[in-house]
Amino acid sequence: MPLRLPPLPALRFFEAAGRHQSFKLAAEELNVTPSAISHGIVGLEQALGVELFVREPRGISLTATGADYLSYVSEAFSLIAIGTQRLPNHRADRPIALSCAPTLASRWLLPRLTGFRTRWPKVNVSVDTSHRQVGFPVDGFDFAIRLSRAPVAGTAWTRLFGERLVPVCSPAYLASLRDEQGNIALRHATLIHVNAASEDWQTWLDATGADGIDTAGGLRVDTIQLAFEAASLGLGVALGRRPLVDGDLSSGALVEACSATVASAGAYWLVSAESSDRRPELIDFKRWLVSEAEPFDLPSETTSPDSRRVESS
Repeated sequence: MPLRLPPLPALRFFEAAGRHQSFKLAAEELNVTPSAISHGIVGLEQALGVELFVREPRGISLTATGADYLSYVSEAFSLIAIGTQRLPNHRADRPIALSCAPTLASRWLLPRLTGFRTRWPKVNVSVDTSHRQVGFPVDGFDFAIRLSRAPVAGTAWTRLFGERLVPVCSPAYLASLRDEQGNIALRHATLIHVNAASEDWQTWLDATGADGIDTAGGLRVDTIQLAFEAASLGLGVALGRRPLVDGDLSSGALVEACSATVASAGAYWLVSAESSDRRPELIDFKRWLVSEAEPFDLPSETTSPDSRRVESS
């Protein structure tokens, strides 16, 4: 007697909603409406006779039963995806699919892809910069680049490089911070904060021991890219993240407001799908990307030769 399965579209809705803990994000991923996700899961709950989610005013969360069921459903979809990828000649020419944060993609990855395309002109690359959690291999991604303090169990993580934090601003704004003796007074500067950043001004201040700077005020933005743009327009001092800010420093659009550099606790990691070691082009891409990142992975040291002099001036 054949196994009786729940409706497969509803299971797909459930897997995405459970992974994101959001009907809205699941709908965006699957290109349907949140209402379709909600109705599909209600139908699934009725068919199974159990409650999979707790609906609350501020969002949804999996019930204990839903969390347990999600592990089975996710594994089932993963097995289907892996089996499909192993089919002979299955989409042998499909692009390498990479998920990456927008600022890292535009400022570090894209400028280097020319080199990859020169060596492997027939291999196409697809870069996705949407802010969403990636599920290997269900989402179809081969790699993801993520900022994290340590690898996460369950997938293959390869360290690329860490960030180095240094205050930056426009040349004109730096000139406005100089006193009669030529010293830079950061305590008079407007600090540009990145709301979503896990490490920002307080991290730099704690590591350098700089004092006299108020982090409560200033300009607040939601992306690193916007912070760099605001600094280049003379709106204040942003916390530069090297190597992402290296291009601006080389061009002169931004300059270091202080030479004190702090090593970030986090690092960029290349996360690989299980199937990434089965396609030659994926192996080549991974080796190439790790090689490109190697010169930027400097020792985790904090340099603060003049931080106290600058801040107290």
